[in-house]
Amino acid sequence: MIEVIDPDRCTSCGLCAQICPMNVFALRDDGFPVIADKDQCQTCFQCESYCPADALFVDPSRTLTRLVPGDGGDADLASLRSRDFLGLHRHAVGWRRAPHTKTPQN
Repeated sequence: MIEVIDPDRCTSCGLCAQICPMNVFALRDDGFPVIADKDQCQTCFQCESYCPADALFVDPSRTLTRLVPGDGGDADLASLRSRDFLGLHRHAVGWRRAPHTKTPQN
């Protein structure tokens, strides 16, 4: 289930809202996505996989979320950042570049 959008990393590109098959996201007037219907999330990881800024965290079973401190079972954003959980699925499937790498020149 979608858990977090990191406002510091999000570029407001709107890809998450475009790619989500369940319309979980809504875009504010400034283009920033908000989780509008969390219960509709099917945990398909499309939003997290396509997010170019690694600004999303989807927890498949809410297991990882319970491992980090927070209020009422929700993860603390700083804890997710420190554990590098944002964009975790994207990294697992090899879609995320390491932060220190450079894009090859053509």
